Amino acid sequence: MFRRGIIAAALALLATAFAVPRDEPAAGGAPEPTSWAFAIGNGQLRGSAADAAGRLGGFDLVVVDGEEATPADLDALHAGGSTALAYLSVGTIEKWRAWYRKLKRYRLRAWQDWKDEWFADVSERKLRKVLSRRIAPRILAKGFDGLFLDNVDMIETRNHRAQRKGMRKLVRKLARLVHRQGDLLFTQNGAWGLRKLGLVDLLDGWNREDVTWTFDFDRRRYVAQPARKVSKAQAELRKMADRGLITTATDYTKASDDEAEAEAIANACEAGALPYVSDIGLTVRRLPDPPLTCG
Repeated sequence: MFRRGIIAAALALLATAFAVPRDEPAAGGAPEPTSWAFAIGNGQLRGSAADAAGRLGGFDLVVVDGEEATPADLDALHAGGSTALAYLSVGTIEKWRAWYRKLKRYRLRAWQDWKDEWFADVSERKLRKVLSRRIAPRILAKGFDGLFLDNVDMIETRNHRAQRKGMRKLVRKLARLVHRQGDLLFTQNGAWGLRKLGLVDLLDGWNREDVTWTFDFDRRRYVAQPARKVSKAQAELRKMADRGLITTATDYTKASDDEAEAEAIANACEAGALPYVSDIGLTVRRLPDPPLTCG
């Protein structure tokens, strides 16, 4: 876990003393990370646990697929000094997951950008129960240091306003789960929605995608963000950092575009965020070596 300072530690002690379920972000003893890997794409965990750790062990913070990773993978990552978070999409239902049959009844409309993925009806109590009491605990039991929740920001769209109350309940349940164990809770994107639902104070970290460069699914190409969007993304990162969160940034660029990558790294670091640059699939072939840092 990451050290969050004397105030956060004091809050944690008070929460324990009064036996109140923990909603505050975790306070911990490991140093602040200086590098991170958003390693959820194809090939990131291929081979043996030692192979995976050899590729990812140089990163302070690693996000890997919560279902795919094994306890041996996590043991190897921890031996190399990495903190490992489990990627879990809570705003969508993915066909390739082992729990798909159990959750398919809660599908909403299909997500146009990604094949075999649907938005999730988190207004349904039974869906929230399966995610918070079965899926997430089983993933954490492998030895993860926390959860990295994706697609929480689905509630920001006009079509999914009815999901806001359910998403608030779900994230609160998952926050209690990880913080009771002294673990970490990260999510990404949707800064406005997180503030609207009062969820920011439950988080230990936040990732902002597409700060400087992004992938345009309609045109099937990597494109630069307009200056106004870059400024907005940087402002969001600074605000999250000011609230004590570990902040990270992910940009998507063409592999041969060194200038775009350098620009993305510079803009992330300027906003006080740890940079990560990859292809849209976050595949192993774009894993930075050495890790990207701001130092």
